[in-house]
Amino acid sequence: MLLAAGALRSVRFWKRYLDHAYPSVRPGDYDEYLTVLEAALRRPGRMAVVSKMGMSTPTDAGARLPNLGVPALVVMGTLDPDWADPRAEAEGVVADMPTGRGTIAMIEGAGHYPHAEFPAEVAEVMLPFLKEHARG
Repeated sequence: MLLAAGALRSVRFWKRYLDHAYPSVRPGDYDEYLTVLEAALRRPGRMAVVSKMGMSTPTDAGARLPNLGVPALVVMGTLDPDWADPRAEAEGVVADMPTGRGTIAMIEGAGHYPHAEFPAEVAEVMLPFLKEHARG
């Protein structure tokens, strides 16, 4: 998604983005969430922080992936609108990790926030992963 820098400072933009980021299922408390989010984003200085976050590049995190020292679960929605091909994006993230560190879980029908759209399905892939890789 290509954005103008000014859009990253707009509460209205972020609310519209969230409508786009949840392509199929919205949590039951979605409207309440938007109300709380809007109030938080209107607090002094908040949009400056969000704007800075939005202007960071994927290379900021990607540069650290080769040094990952623990197993990682990459959870992606199959309908994530931020990526032309969400599975390819997940595969690219895992490819940048040390061999054997990354595992991919695709949540069918989910957008950018699979944990909010399909919490049971996300838990279904996370819990076994955590159990397998827990350090005692």
